[in-house]
Amino acid sequence: MKIFTIGFTKKNAEQFFETLKKSGVKRVIDIRLNNISQLAGFAKKKDLAYFLAEICGIAYVHEPLLAPTREILDAFKKNRGSWQTFEEKFLRLMAERKVETQLARDLIDSGCLLCSEDQPLHCHRRLVAEYLKSHWIDVEIQHLD
Repeated sequence: MKIFTIGFTKKNAEQFFETLKKSGVKRVIDIRLNNISQLAGFAKKKDLAYFLAEICGIAYVHEPLLAPTREILDAFKKNRGSWQTFEEKFLRLMAERKVETQLARDLIDSGCLLCSEDQPLHCHRRLVAEYLKSHWIDVEIQHLD
């Protein structure tokens, strides 16, 4: 099983869609809490689904089960909390939600976890991918950045 990840910040539409098109991704799994964000015009839910299908032939799915709560996100972003605290709280949330048993493996296989952060190091998409890898067998992670 292969799990891809990508962020759209600091990418223009051409870079973003060409990267996905060349990767072999079958579907983009949007794991943002707010998928109608104006951070990038091409990344709003309805526009993104259209562009992915038309430009890349890739499906779009929004999966809020893999998003942080507003409380966890605000503590980190708005209140300038530490990454370590965010990571601990988010991983606890993933365990409480039992995402490893709630998600269909075929949804995730060859899917690309999408969030806004340009790099995976301090992004919950990396945490989700690593969490799933720790619970499922034969998982390879590839960050498309």
